[in-house]
Amino acid sequence: MNYSTYFSNKSTAAITKDLIGRPLTYNDGQNIMGGYIVEAEAYLGVKDRAAHSYGGHRSPANEGLYRKGGTIYIYAQRQYFFFDVATQEYNEPQGVLIRAIEPVWGIEQMIKNRAGKNGVLLTNGPAKMMQAFGIHSKKWNLHLLSDSPFKIDLDDNHKKWAKEIKTSARIGVSQSELEWANKKLRYYTAGNPYVSRMKKSAYQKDNGWQ
Repeated sequence: MNYSTYFSNKSTAAITKDLIGRPLTYNDGQNIMGGYIVEAEAYLGVKDRAAHSYGGHRSPANEGLYRKGGTIYIYAQRQYFFFDVATQEYNEPQGVLIRAIEPVWGIEQMIKNRAGKNGVLLTNGPAKMMQAFGIHSKKWNLHLLSDSPFKIDLDDNHKKWAKEIKTSARIGVSQSELEWANKKLRYYTAGNPYVSRMKKSAYQKDNGWQ
């Protein structure tokens, strides 16, 4: 299955849940870095008050959401960068934010990119993950995944299967948008220490995998 098909043939929430356990890698030209996706959030477009495209808002900054499924949407907040992939068809501006990975490949380089931070702190948040990849710009914004150094492995044989995928409200959504602040559109591997804000008491020895 190719990216454009995968990222457009089901609901954004279903896509987000299915991404849990899939390998995400980034090739900087010298190193392949990455790991298994353990946390992601769905954003449901023009009706979603937490989405950058709420109400049909469109600008050069969020154009990536309006492109066809499988297009990279990178946005910045202060000096931090975040990695999203557009879902659905062209002009249906929904997307998924990859929030965290369990690091597997290129760990030494990721630690260098994170100025020595390692262990759980290496990739347990969306900005940390991008720092670990050494990404400090929006260079790959608007590129198709298939035409970029990012890769999400869609082969089920390479996927890690969570014993339980939990849902919760998304992180950082304003409580003033109460209806959308409470919607359970954040998906994560239960018991995985690399999930952002996962309490140590909830860690599982097998990181929550089958």
